[in-house]
Amino acid sequence: MTRDVLAGLAVAGLLLPSAIAYAAIAGLAPEHAIVATILGLTIYAGLGRSRFAMVAPTSSSAAILAAIVMSMHGAIPGPALANAAILAAGGCFLAAAALRAGALASFISRPVLRGFSFGIALTITIRQLPAMTGVSISSAGAGVLPLAWRLAAAAAAFRPGPIVLAAASLAALIAFRRWPALPGSALVLAAGILLSALVNLPAWHIALVGTLTLSAPSPAIPIFPVHDWLRIMQVSVPLFLILFAESWGSIRGLALLHGDKVATGRELLALGCANAAAGLFQGMPVGAGFSASSAAESAGAQSRLAGLAAMAVLALMSLAGSGLVALIPTPVLAAVVVASLFHALNPAPLTRLWRIRRDELVATAAAAAVLALGVLYGMFFAIGFSLLALLSRLSAARLAQLGQVAGTHDFVDTQRNQAVLIDPAILILRPMEPLFFANAERVLEAVTTQAADPLVKTVILSLEESANLDSTALDALLECQAALSLAGKRLLLARVKEDIFDLLTAVKSNLAGAEYSFLSVADAYEAAKQK
Repeated sequence: MTRDVLAGLAVAGLLLPSAIAYAAIAGLAPEHAIVATILGLTIYAGLGRSRFAMVAPTSSSAAILAAIVMSMHGAIPGPALANAAILAAGGCFLAAAALRAGALASFISRPVLRGFSFGIALTITIRQLPAMTGVSISSAGAGVLPLAWRLAAAAAAFRPGPIVLAAASLAALIAFRRWPALPGSALVLAAGILLSALVNLPAWHIALVGTLTLSAPSPAIPIFPVHDWLRIMQVSVPLFLILFAESWGSIRGLALLHGDKVATGRELLALGCANAAAGLFQGMPVGAGFSASSAAESAGAQSRLAGLAAMAVLALMSLAGSGLVALIPTPVLAAVVVASLFHALNPAPLTRLWRIRRDELVATAAAAAVLALGVLYGMFFAIGFSLLALLSRLSAARLAQLGQVAGTHDFVDTQRNQAVLIDPAILILRPMEPLFFANAERVLEAVTTQAADPLVKTVILSLEESANLDSTALDALLECQAALSLAGKRLLLARVKEDIFDLLTAVKSNLAGAEYSFLSVADAYEAAKQK
């Protein structure tokens, strides 16, 4: 419990100033973000399952909310529209949970998540550079590459004061990592407040967070005509998607890192309730932001009590310490954000994929897409790219020839095992991937081609990789049998699964007969030798 309280203290010091910044991005007053943070942390602690997730406003969702308000400018008042859009996004989460649509998250593979985590960590880091260098450049764009370009162009205008303060803060945060029991982030923020109280930092071109004006909003349900609600539902879908993509990427990425288990349905429910409450209480959209969640993980959070501790500290800071928060130097705040992402900026998970030559392009493409396209479209691109890579691999299925291991009933790939027995009259082949519409015709044409040898009298096709066949694969199999029969050769099937056997029976193929379909390659081989 002590570790959770310390982690909550460290995260609260990050969440409050971040909430102020995100409210500015969305064009709302700070209290909207603070109320949303308190609600998000409280509701997620009761319903969620991740011990690291810190559900609060995020920069990406704030930018999407601002775009929604701008897209419908004049039709509906801005604050009312924002509340309605957040409510609608919460409804999307709850509908997805009720429909068990969380299974769609299975299409977000681990390499995509690893690339996504690295890309968003790098994105958030680059977005902190204007505050750390003292230049006035907006970081609220969808992609980070234009920001990096503008930063490079403004290099001559970098201020030494913010750079020195940010570097000193980073050095202190790195030093505090040797003592994980200490709330390094909170201590560094406190030191920044003390420095601000003693030194006229604006004279050194070092900006401060600024004064907070807080008031408690009352719950209210926006009232609009049906046609306005339909428009709001349409524009709230991107908000739901960005929150889901960012939250699930953070939650599952950290869960994988520590071997924790999370369920998409439960996360959808928790996020849906949190956003519905934020909409009712005039807050902001909330999600499991990567920087805050990573900060909780770095601070050693052990359970969801860390979120409740962060909420309590945040509430106290908002009520009693708003004057102190106003003194936080923005370079110090930016350094705290960057330090919380150190482990996520480690490229080791990506280099490992390159070393083992598995899914390395998928993970790298995910990271690059987030940098180039932003979180939402970067995630969509990465998912699409991973599915295309899977289809490409499956469609290029290799056709292995099998031979018998002497003295056994085992049949193995002749390409990898040279000391096997091969009967020239019996050709045994095994597709190394499941047969389906993208590869069946090519693979079974290759079967016919390899069986063209005059010595071959029987072809045994092992279907152990195929649990079932779609209609294209079924037709290709029947056509292969017809072509072999026309050439005076016989086709036998081995390792036939029940679903395939039932399918062959349904189309009244003789391949469903006991003399053509076998449970093992050895049985099919013995039957072939007897004729």
